[in-house]
Amino acid sequence: MIVLHYTAMQSASGAIDWLCNPQAEVSAHYVIARDGAVTQLVPEDLRAWHAGRGQWGGCTDLNSASIGIELDNDGVSPFAAPLMTALETLLPAIMARWSIGPAQVIGHSDLAPGRKIDPGPRFDWRRLARQGLAIWPSEAGRAAASQPVVDGARFAADLARFGMTAEVDPETRLAAVRSRFRPGTSGPLDAQDMALAATLAHHWPVDPTLGQG
Repeated sequence: MIVLHYTAMQSASGAIDWLCNPQAEVSAHYVIARDGAVTQLVPEDLRAWHAGRGQWGGCTDLNSASIGIELDNDGVSPFAAPLMTALETLLPAIMARWSIGPAQVIGHSDLAPGRKIDPGPRFDWRRLARQGLAIWPSEAGRAAASQPVVDGARFAADLARFGMTAEVDPETRLAAVRSRFRPGTSGPLDAQDMALAATLAHHWPVDPTLGQG
């Protein structure tokens, strides 16, 4: 997998200093600065301590199964255009080297909902999806999968099939999904959320053996 983060710091240099500080006990494979500069901190075939506690599919040791990319962003601002361009160059190369599909390019909040919120609602997942570097459910797909009954258990089951298997309360799960796919949406679980989850489960189910063996 590839896990996208934001640094939540004021500069890429500050983030790099922190990620290289043994006392921080965190690391990442790459940092992309706002000006598009890419810095590799850890070889791709080695573990970096970027994901922490979480789960995706059957995998609970995310650091052993993922490449972490830190994006130079304070968490509230738009992501800089040079940064996004650099990410769009880096991602295909990593995906090709490790046979990673677009559905396995995820956010930190996908594997650790509630505990982590990055890369947040300002990140343009749809832009990556247009280039085959992530996934974004089409409106047609959502309509075809429309669920007339709002059912929290069904919603959770569909998301688990997609890969969101972390054990969290329903409100936290809903907030994480909306942050990525329906930013700005509020209120209780609704039919559009149901259709979204059904589409994710049908078109991009995670490999059930992920993390086993």
